[in-house]
Amino acid sequence: MTSAATSVEPVAPGPAAPPAKPAPTGPSPWRRLRGWPLTLVLAAVTGLSIAPFYWLVISATRSDSEIFSWPPKLLPGSHLGDNIGHLQDRVGLGRVLLNSLLVSGLQTLGGLVVALLAGYAFAKFRFRGRTVLFAVLLSTLVVPDQVMLVPLFKMMMSFGLLDSYQALILPGLCVPFAIFLMRQSLSAMPDELLDAARVDGAGELRVLFGIVVPVMRPVLAALGIFLFLGSWNSFVWPLIALRSTDMHTLPVALATLQGMKANTDYGSILAGTAISTLPMMVLFLVLQRQFISGLLAGATKG
Repeated sequence: MTSAATSVEPVAPGPAAPPAKPAPTGPSPWRRLRGWPLTLVLAAVTGLSIAPFYWLVISATRSDSEIFSWPPKLLPGSHLGDNIGHLQDRVGLGRVLLNSLLVSGLQTLGGLVVALLAGYAFAKFRFRGRTVLFAVLLSTLVVPDQVMLVPLFKMMMSFGLLDSYQALILPGLCVPFAIFLMRQSLSAMPDELLDAARVDGAGELRVLFGIVVPVMRPVLAALGIFLFLGSWNSFVWPLIALRSTDMHTLPVALATLQGMKANTDYGSILAGTAISTLPMMVLFLVLQRQFISGLLAGATKG
């Protein structure tokens, strides 16, 4: 019995299928368009925030007649050198800048040291009356600064410190808010880290400046900027405590230029105000990374 052999005819291949289109990975055009209103709003807010500073810089380069002209001039002028020269002749710009830098720098440095030591003691030491002392410290935050002007003036007068750098620096060394901020930041530091250093034989000062200060560097930078701004812009207390023009800080010196409307040199005042913003801008640009890290230090855990 034989079986018939079957033959299979080859099948011709059909046309190749078109390649599949890759799935879109980026945001759709509609989603990109939805973000434009928010971008425009933020751009408008940014422009409104920068406009006063831009007008200040432009006005510092103009004369008094050009400052009050209409329509306002929005391009730099040619009177910046004249305004700075008048400022130097009337208040001694170099001297008052040096006074402000000296007072603000020493007050900021001293305020950071006091805040660090006091905050470390409140956060990491257990002693009798700690809670009461901290409550008294917090209660001073609600006392207006104007209430302390007369007692502070009489105290400095009894010590013979009026019209001196000490009268400007000493009252700003103990800042309750700075101590509170350092205490709250140090409370989050693990005690085991400090105990390990003590077991290795490190003293309290070694623990403080070898471990605590490096960890607290962002907080110290942010706090230093706040303290420097507060001291640099201080006006009322230096106006009361100082008598001689050689001791004037920049805000007090600029205030002496304001007289009757006909006698006020607005160009010099605006030039001095623009110059007074430079140290603050430089300080922020140098410490901006630590400043942002210090502000965000309590926003995340771990």
